[in-house]
Amino acid sequence: MQNKKHLMALLEALFVTLLWSSSFVFIKRGLDSIGALTFAGLRYVIAAMLLIGYLAITRKLHEIKQITKNQWFQLIGLGLMMYFVTQGAQYLGLFYLPAIQVSLMLNLTPVLILMFSSRILGEKPTKNNLLGVGVFLIGAAIYFFPLDTSLGSPIGYVVMTVCLLFNAFSTMLGRSINQRQHVSPVIVTTVSMTMGGLVLLGSGLAFEGIPSIGIEMWGVILLLASVNTAFAFTLWNKTMQVLTSIESSIVNNTMLVQIAILSFLFMEEPFTFKSVIAVVIVSIGVFLVQYQSKRQMKSLKNARE
Repeated sequence: MQNKKHLMALLEALFVTLLWSSSFVFIKRGLDSIGALTFAGLRYVIAAMLLIGYLAITRKLHEIKQITKNQWFQLIGLGLMMYFVTQGAQYLGLFYLPAIQVSLMLNLTPVLILMFSSRILGEKPTKNNLLGVGVFLIGAAIYFFPLDTSLGSPIGYVVMTVCLLFNAFSTMLGRSINQRQHVSPVIVTTVSMTMGGLVLLGSGLAFEGIPSIGIEMWGVILLLASVNTAFAFTLWNKTMQVLTSIESSIVNNTMLVQIAILSFLFMEEPFTFKSVIAVVIVSIGVFLVQYQSKRQMKSLKNARE
């Protein structure tokens, strides 16, 4: 029975990563008919509305009233970093760059987190972590060199650098907020997504104007908001109650390969043998960066307690 539950959790987690990977295809195609900021804003505002509806149905909406003034500042800051800046930049990045390049750059996030936590928090990286950084850089070098102008616009790389930095900062802030366990994860997600999504949508309408959205595009936006965001995040959190952090990390790292395959099949982005080797090496590197032994996880748990 326990093995069946564990297998189901693994399959559910893999399904979630497939949904998230497919988002890159939908976004890339949708950017032909709607501005990046408006597109992202609509997705996250609608997803936040669905989460608010979920809180109302499950009678958890009252928990928002219990948020303190200091927690409000933290959640608003998280929303601005995670959704307004990070997601806004990611959508802009997908406008200028192929999906696989955006995915590769986003996979550098754990490496940056390792560097920041080492410098800011004084956490010493393990041999596996350092090995992972080296493996990641080798994989990235194989993919990007020799430099080719067909790999995308320089503006896209500038935008994705901003996205990468804020993704790392928002991830660390989100972990810090959730680890304190003063506010439930679903409330953290709902409040931060609402705040960030509203600013993102407002910025999109201000700078890009009011878009003319067809029925098909509305279908894409609603699909991304309901299935690929609200449902996917809820299901992912459910799988984390069963899977270990290592298992979740391995499943999550399959996204890089999934995105590369989907980009090749549905967007005809080039995917050579060299690209395949590079993607596999990068995935291994990212896993090693995130890897924590049982002893490390136990010591972290004790430190939090």
